[in-house]
Amino acid sequence: MTRAANPRRLLISATHKSSGKTTISVGLCAALRQRGLKVQAFKKGPDYIDPMWLTLASGRRCRNLDPYLSDNAEYRGTFRRHAAAADISIVEGNKGLYDGLALDGSNSNAAVAKVLGLPVVLVIDARGMTRGIAPLILGYQAFDRDVRIAGVILNNLGGSRHEAKLRMVIEHYTGVRVLGAVHCDPRLAIVERHLGLLPSNEADGAEQRVNEIAAVIGRQVDLDGVLQLAADVPPLAVPGDTIADPWPPAEGDVRIGVAQDRAFGFYYADDLDALRAAGASLIRFDTLADAQLPNVDALFIGGGFPELFAAELEANASLRARIRAAVEAGLPVYAECGGLMYLARTLTHKGQVFRMVGAIPGDVVMHARPVGRGYVNLQETAAFPWPLAPAGETIVRAHEFHYSSLDNLPPDLRCAYTVKRGHGIDGQRDGIVVNNVLASYAHLRSAGGNLWATRFVDFVRHAGYRRSRNDNIVYLPPARGRETLVV
Repeated sequence: MTRAANPRRLLISATHKSSGKTTISVGLCAALRQRGLKVQAFKKGPDYIDPMWLTLASGRRCRNLDPYLSDNAEYRGTFRRHAAAADISIVEGNKGLYDGLALDGSNSNAAVAKVLGLPVVLVIDARGMTRGIAPLILGYQAFDRDVRIAGVILNNLGGSRHEAKLRMVIEHYTGVRVLGAVHCDPRLAIVERHLGLLPSNEADGAEQRVNEIAAVIGRQVDLDGVLQLAADVPPLAVPGDTIADPWPPAEGDVRIGVAQDRAFGFYYADDLDALRAAGASLIRFDTLADAQLPNVDALFIGGGFPELFAAELEANASLRARIRAAVEAGLPVYAECGGLMYLARTLTHKGQVFRMVGAIPGDVVMHARPVGRGYVNLQETAAFPWPLAPAGETIVRAHEFHYSSLDNLPPDLRCAYTVKRGHGIDGQRDGIVVNNVLASYAHLRSAGGNLWATRFVDFVRHAGYRRSRNDNIVYLPPARGRETLVV
């Protein structure tokens, strides 16, 4: 693999959330890819849905950069490793440019821009704005002089007259380059849900929508100017940096089934890489369509929106029964959020009750408002099934975002975590442990010293279920005539 000495790169950020930066980032990735360029997309912060669209647009798996869950050296190494194989890297920020948890801005989009030497393209939702756009831009420039706001893309413009006024004001007062002016256009709309955009694995005609967005962005944004700006960057390497792959592929001696369909699709690319590096072969299965499980040693059921497919999940009684039987026989399972909901007894959504797997002694209820959201800090308990250190010594940073809660839990419920920050199951606990199942509302990352993927694979490798399956005591034949590997 040829590595670029100083790869072209930039950050797409905004003044505030819901400014249209994801749509513009998707359009840029797709339009530049259509020019024949290798485009690597990144997403700042904890997010599954935007990376799904960015992956579809760029043709390469989007990578997440999270300064709360990783230190600077770790996420800089991730960026350098994947940017080196691309012609241009586009990092999409989250929320606004200067937004973040820390008062000093150390985990903001601006901080990421400084660590990675990224010029910033600021997306501005310019609806109703004229001369007032100048002090807005000047304020963003003045707030942190170490952040280079190299250009702006104006979004949601009312027409050519509106565009002309804004360009004249920006040129006269700020000197910032206007790289694009995107007019209001229904073709740019991607349906939103409470977590943001509708996931691409659920959207009908997602590829066609990406192509339509690329066509509009390609006409209304100066792509040559974007490439020029992305090339005008400082050296990225710093003393002690490494771009060696921390997750080199390994021979897969452990088979893990991964739920990957319309109901479940929230997986981080680097975590899948970490599972493979630990010796796992990842076999895709479909909770909606497959009547049987593939022949696997364990399951990983990530997040998603099972409540929207609850009727279909309930209708697939064969698969639910097989998963429950396998869990009772000792099948190791790791489930996050949506996966936890699927493993519960029932799921209540909009007054309707649907039967789920029944492996977890609890009933899921959906609510109109978030129950838990944001970053969480968890302390591992003695019930944690894949311990790395004595109970209480390991603090895990993760994130959660769920609109559901669990009712009717037994008083003797075993939990893997004590919640120090966040909500989890009940504000005090998270990580339900049943047999060889660990199911939590928290989403983990193999980052910041939390090597959950390696620990899980090692646990599976030594689990009694694996020996039983190989002895044909428990055997679940492949769901189809051929196996589909997770990508």
